[in-house]
Amino acid sequence: MFEVIFDTETKKFFDEIDGYDASKLGVSITSVYSRTLDENFKEIEGKMQSFWEVDFLEMFKLFEKADRIIGFNSFGFDIAALSPYLPTHWSKLKHFDILDIIRKAEGKRVSLDSLAKATLGSKKNDSGENAVKYWKAGDAESLAKLKKYCEMDVEITTKIYDHALHNGFLKYTDFWNETHEVKLDFSYPKKDPGENIQNSLF
Repeated sequence: MFEVIFDTETKKFFDEIDGYDASKLGVSITSVYSRTLDENFKEIEGKMQSFWEVDFLEMFKLFEKADRIIGFNSFGFDIAALSPYLPTHWSKLKHFDILDIIRKAEGKRVSLDSLAKATLGSKKNDSGENAVKYWKAGDAESLAKLKKYCEMDVEITTKIYDHALHNGFLKYTDFWNETHEVKLDFSYPKKDPGENIQNSLF
């Protein structure tokens, strides 16, 4: 299996655009962890790469090869933000949104940071708000921080995904700081030899 785990940062805040339309935010950077898994879904090799806007065509080649494209809130945000850049055939690629699956199981949204704290015992060390500020600053140091933040989100997303894939559950903390466990099935569907149906990105 060849998987791609990704995260996208934007150039603007929502209060800088008309309406709640992520496609108007502009994408500053997308970080991608591409990897190969064996028949037991153990990682054989992997590579982290970050792509600025001018490099998106090269990035798209990785997505096109993937058996599964993995994101967190990617249906709701990342894909919408990337939509002005996407080739039309992307609607045929196989996309897997961790938050979408959790929301269907729990009936509510859960933050990536909450999952990381409760499941992994780690947390994010920066914020999406700062990511936009780093882009606006535009100097080499700020852009390096932006790249580091985006890659950190991909690393956390990968660890969260792997935990659910191999253990069948994730933990999160709620508003009252109580820990909950949600059972999840991240396994690949069994393939019908005569079936060639692909999930939609949208």
